[in-house]
Amino acid sequence: MGAAVPETATVPPERADPRRARLLVTVWAGQLVSLVGSSLTAFVLGVWVYQRTGSVSQFAMIFLASTLPAILAAPFAGVLADRWDRRRLMLGADAVAALATGAVAVLYAAGLLAVWHVYVTTAVGAAAGVLHQISYASLTPRLVGKRHLARFNGMMQAGRAVQIAAPLLAGALVASIGVGGVIALDLGTFAVAAATLLVVRMPPEVTRPAGAGGAGTAAGPPGPAWRQAAAGWRHLRERPGLPALLVVFGLYNALFALAGVLVQPLILSFAPAATLGALMFAGGAGLFAGSLVMSAWGGPRRRVTGVHAGLAAGGVALALHSLAPSPWLIAVVAPAFLFTLPIINTAAMTLLQTKVESAVLGRVMAAARVVGDAAVPLAYVAAGPLADRVAEPLMRDGGALATGPGALLGTGPGRGIALIFAVTGVAMLALAAVAYAVPSLRRVDDLPDAQDLDAAPLAATAPDAVPLAATAPEAGPLAATAPDAGPPGGKAASAAGTSKESTVREGVG
Repeated sequence: MGAAVPETATVPPERADPRRARLLVTVWAGQLVSLVGSSLTAFVLGVWVYQRTGSVSQFAMIFLASTLPAILAAPFAGVLADRWDRRRLMLGADAVAALATGAVAVLYAAGLLAVWHVYVTTAVGAAAGVLHQISYASLTPRLVGKRHLARFNGMMQAGRAVQIAAPLLAGALVASIGVGGVIALDLGTFAVAAATLLVVRMPPEVTRPAGAGGAGTAAGPPGPAWRQAAAGWRHLRERPGLPALLVVFGLYNALFALAGVLVQPLILSFAPAATLGALMFAGGAGLFAGSLVMSAWGGPRRRVTGVHAGLAAGGVALALHSLAPSPWLIAVVAPAFLFTLPIINTAAMTLLQTKVESAVLGRVMAAARVVGDAAVPLAYVAAGPLADRVAEPLMRDGGALATGPGALLGTGPGRGIALIFAVTGVAMLALAAVAYAVPSLRRVDDLPDAQDLDAAPLAATAPDAVPLAATAPEAGPLAATAPDAGPPGGKAASAAGTSKESTVREGVG
């Protein structure tokens, strides 16, 4: 457990040191560049698999390959993040992911790439990615400090808009430089991310967990990895409200994943592919706007209020997708739905980071990842059969529900998927009500904060930077001085497009 800041330290380090903002933005921007490259590669490989096989099932296997390995690897990633230098873990994870991408590039250039190669390299990248994400989330509180933590988490969410917009950019790049060129570009973005991590000078208190010795040395309690991983669960159980928060997010992620898999078939049931691309862009714009709001505002004083309100508003927007087969309707409700995502994610991430000590934060983030993503593969697997074999037959002309829900939602192709959206939205509203009804979750903000939440002081030799308070005495410039995107990871299988990972990312779920 980190030591409390002495009472004589009246000026918070993150306010006193004018170099911190540039360090934050440098690290963040480097991770964003890598996220852009990975999103482009994920999209073009998904298209390649579908064009090669013509099979939706084999295409869907990519989603499973990007989710299951991350869930399985998360507990061990949490142990590593609490025992070893977190920056070196991020660099190592990037190196493994880059090797996997490089293998795909070589195989593609040689004309030897097979579908199973894509599955294997995607799984390797997912396992490396979860180590990167948990390590990054675990060092963020000491790097940023409590004062600006929520705003920085909000800024991180903007990267999801990049993932949603990736298909538009990827389509143009494939036409100009080909699949091989896109993969090579991705390799270059790995180098940019690694260079930023190597160039910036982070304090040892940021990169090494409490109790660590030298860089790269093990820290934390002795014993087998599985026993150390269980410490994250024990720590959560000792803090009433946090386990309930993670269960709520596990259910939220499952509903979100179900909608994310089905949104493209919903839109394509009444609109051409070009319209789909425009609506994906619109959804990304809504998510980006929500991220800007959270990076400037930081969310409500009581973080759990953001969770409750975001779930309720998101449920309404999700249900409204079903009302009519209209691109104009989707152009309004998809951005509205995705606007709520940064609000929910920022509130949840900040709650975990402020209520958990740095020494065990990696294992807690790992436990959160497992709980948050446990039902996502089931949603991916169930979405297609649920739509094709159950909902669509019920909502076809003359179907069993044609005279009930069909009178409101319409009948015919795509209206069964619309019914699923209506039910999913209502379920999300019910989840918001249940979450509010749990006393321990309503009071989760009242848990004592961790004692090691002040930003670690920067070394005197670190490069100069713009002060955190350069643009506004209270708000800080985390939104004003930084590019518009976020760090790696992120599921955001959204109501305006899908990507491969989980909604509450960088360790939360």
